[in-house]
Amino acid sequence: MIYGLRTLYLLLLLLTFHNLSAQDAVLRGRVFDVRSGEGIAFSTIATNDGKYGVLTDENGYYRISLPSGPQEIRVRMIGYSSIDTLLKLDPGREMKINFALTEQNYNWDPVVITASRSAQRLEQTVSSMDIMPARMVENRIENTMETAVEQVPGVTVIDGQANIRGGSGFSYGAGTRVLVLVDDLPMMAGDVNDVKWNFLPIEQLDQVEVLKGASSALFGSSALNGVINMRTVMPGEKPVTTASVYGGVYDSPKDREKKWWGDQTRGSSGFNVSHRQKFKNLSLVAGAHYFNDDGYRQREYEKRYRINTHLRYSFPNVKGLTAGVAVNTQKTLAGNFLIWANDTSGAYLPLQSADASTVSNYVSYRTTFDPYIIYSPGRWMHKLRMRYFMADNFNDTEQGSLSDFYYLDYISQATYGKFTFSGGTTGTMTKTSGELFDSRTGTSLAFYTQTDVNLGKLQLSGGFRMESANTGISTDKPAALTLTSASLRENIDYATKRFKPLKLFRAGANYQLFEGTFLRSSYGQGFRFPSIGERSVRTRVGDIVIYPNEELQNETGWSAEIGVKQLLKISSWKGYIDVSYFHQQYKNMMEFTFGQWGSFPVDPLFGLGFKSTNIGNAYIKGIELDLAGEGKIGKVSQTILAGYTYINPRQLDFDPAKDSTKNTSDDNILKYRFRHLVKFDSETGYGKLSLGLSGRFYSNIENIDEPFEQLIPGVKDYRSQQPWGTWIFDARLSWQISEKLRLTTMVKNLLNEEFMTRPADLQAPRSFQFSLGLKM
Repeated sequence: MIYGLRTLYLLLLLLTFHNLSAQDAVLRGRVFDVRSGEGIAFSTIATNDGKYGVLTDENGYYRISLPSGPQEIRVRMIGYSSIDTLLKLDPGREMKINFALTEQNYNWDPVVITASRSAQRLEQTVSSMDIMPARMVENRIENTMETAVEQVPGVTVIDGQANIRGGSGFSYGAGTRVLVLVDDLPMMAGDVNDVKWNFLPIEQLDQVEVLKGASSALFGSSALNGVINMRTVMPGEKPVTTASVYGGVYDSPKDREKKWWGDQTRGSSGFNVSHRQKFKNLSLVAGAHYFNDDGYRQREYEKRYRINTHLRYSFPNVKGLTAGVAVNTQKTLAGNFLIWANDTSGAYLPLQSADASTVSNYVSYRTTFDPYIIYSPGRWMHKLRMRYFMADNFNDTEQGSLSDFYYLDYISQATYGKFTFSGGTTGTMTKTSGELFDSRTGTSLAFYTQTDVNLGKLQLSGGFRMESANTGISTDKPAALTLTSASLRENIDYATKRFKPLKLFRAGANYQLFEGTFLRSSYGQGFRFPSIGERSVRTRVGDIVIYPNEELQNETGWSAEIGVKQLLKISSWKGYIDVSYFHQQYKNMMEFTFGQWGSFPVDPLFGLGFKSTNIGNAYIKGIELDLAGEGKIGKVSQTILAGYTYINPRQLDFDPAKDSTKNTSDDNILKYRFRHLVKFDSETGYGKLSLGLSGRFYSNIENIDEPFEQLIPGVKDYRSQQPWGTWIFDARLSWQISEKLRLTTMVKNLLNEEFMTRPADLQAPRSFQFSLGLKM
C-alpha cells in the first residue's frame, strides 16, 4: 500500500509539467479591506467552477495562472462579502486587478494553515481539524492554553501532557505525542519535551488549530498523535489596543470536610495587555501578562509575569522581502502538587512522608527568541525561521535544570496552477545541564516535502520526510569518530545506531461529493524520539521516584482516517457537522509505568516508582462526531463547538497472565484513558447580552497501575464511587457595556462536582470569576 501511494505521489509531480503548459495567462493583484485599506491575508481567488484557485499572502497579494479566454472569478474571505466577476484574459498577457471586500459579521468561512503548512479552507483538508477562535478563549476567562484546549473535542490534558483521541495516558514530566506550536514553532523545552502551557502568550491569540492524527511527515517527532498550533495576531492598518483585568474566588468543596483553608479566601487575579500597530513598513505587536493564583490545594500556588513583542519589517526596495523577530520572556514562582494525602479530608493536601512531601516549590525563567526571514519575489516563497528557547528551573528539592533548545526550519513553497509544492529542512540542538540532568546534547536533522493538488472538487495531498536524531542516550560513546583501524568498527556501529534515519510518508484526499458535502480519507506515519529526560532523569517527589530508562527505544506508528463533513446554513448561521472513523497503531509504544524499578533499602517504597518503558505494540480505534459554527438566526447570534469521541485502546501483544497482575483491569485496555469524551461550548447572544454554557463528560478510567491503588491512600475507594464518569458544566454571562467595554462573569464547575482526570489528583471545586475587557 505504501509503495503504491509513493508511486501516486511521483506521478502527481510529473503531471505538474503538463499542467504548466496549459496556463497561458496571469492574473495578479491585491485583496484589501474597503474601509481600512488593509490587505486581507489568506483570502481565496478562484474560478467559479473550482478548477483553479489561490490564496493571498500575508499582505493580501496574489498571483494565479489561468487559461486564456473568459473566466468567472470569485473572491471570498471569512467575515467579508464575496465578489463575483467575469474577466476576459488574453493569451500571454498579465492582468492586474485589486479587489476591495466589505466586512460582514457572521460570514463564517474558516481558513487553516496547520493541515498542510499552507493556507486552505477547513472543509478541504484531508485530515480532521478543529478550530478554537480567540473570542471563545477570552469569553471563558482562560488564563492558560492548558485549560482552554480542554474544550476542543477529543482533546484532554493530564498533568500538562496533551493527548488527542486517547493517544496518551498519564505521563508525568515525560515526552508528548502531541506537538504544540506557536506560529509553527515548537513550544516544548528541549530537555523533557513537555509543553510549557503557561508560557504560551494567550494575550496575543488569534486562533487555535488542532490537527488530529499522525503528522510527523510534516512536523517531525512528537507529532505522532497530532498537532496543536496557536496562531498569534498581527496588526492591521489601524492601531488596536486590548486590555483585560480578571479575578475569581474558589467556593467550598461539595464535601466540606475537604475544605482545609477554613474561613480564608482562596482566589486568583491577573491582567492581559496587548497593542498592535503599523508604522509604514514596520509592524509592532507588544503584550504583557500577570497572573496570581492562591490555589485550592495546600502549598500549591502560582505567580507569573510575562512580556513579549513581535517586530516585522517589509523592505520597500526589495520586492517580497520581510524580516522579523519575536521575543517572549516569563518568570514563574509556583508550588507543584502531585498526589493527595487521601480521598477524604486530605484530598486537597499533599501526601507526606517523614522526610519528603509531594509538593515541590520552584522558580522558572523561560525565554524564546525567534528571528525569521520571508522572501517571496514571485511564484516561489522562501521562509527561514529560527528559535532559541531557554528554560531555567530552580526548586527546593535540589533538582534544578537548565536547557537550551535551538531550532531552525527552512521551507520553500510555490503554486503552479492546481499544484502547491512545499519542501524544506529542519534542524534542532538541545543542551542540558544542572542538578537534574547530566550535561547532555541532543541533535536532529530532517528533510521533508509535500505536494497539494487542487482538482476542483478533488483535493489530493502527499508528503515524505526523512529524519535522524541523537537524543544523548549514552555517556560512554567513543571520544571521537576517528578512522584508525582499532576504532573504525566501533565508530561505524555507534554512528549507525545513533543516526539511522526514519522515513515517513503521508497521503490524503478530499472530494466534494455533493453541494456542501466533503468526503475525506488520509493515512500518515508518525514517530517520537525519547526525550533526554525520559532516558536520563532520576527525580523524586515525596517518596515517589521517577526512574530513567537509557534503553528506551524510538516509538513509531501510523494513523488512518475516513470522514465526511457536511456544511450547514440556517439563515445567516453557518457551520458544519463532521463524522469520522480513525485507527491509530503504535510500535514500541512508550507508556509511563508504575513498578519496582529501584532497590530496597537504597530507594524509598521498596524501589517502586514510575519509568517510561516500551510496552510493545498497540492500537486505538474509534469514532468522532463534531459540530461547529457561528452566525445569526434572525436577531439572535449563536456560536457552538461540540463533539463526542469514542475510543477502543488495546495492546496487540497483551499477556493476561502477566499484564492483568499489574493492572486494575483484567481486560485488555490501555491505561489512563477515557473511552467516552463529550465536549461542548455554546454561546447565544441578543442585543448587548450573551449567555454561554459549556460541558465536558469524562467516562471512568477503567485501567490504571494496580500499585497506584494499593499504595496511595483512598485511590481505590474513590474510583469505586465513580464507576460511570462525571459531567462538568461551566456557565457565563457577558454584557457589552459599550463598543469598547465588555464585562463577563462566569461560574466554573457549576454543580460543584468532584472529579479527577488521573488518580490522586482531585480537580478544582466551583469557582466564581469575572473579567472586564477593553478594546480600542
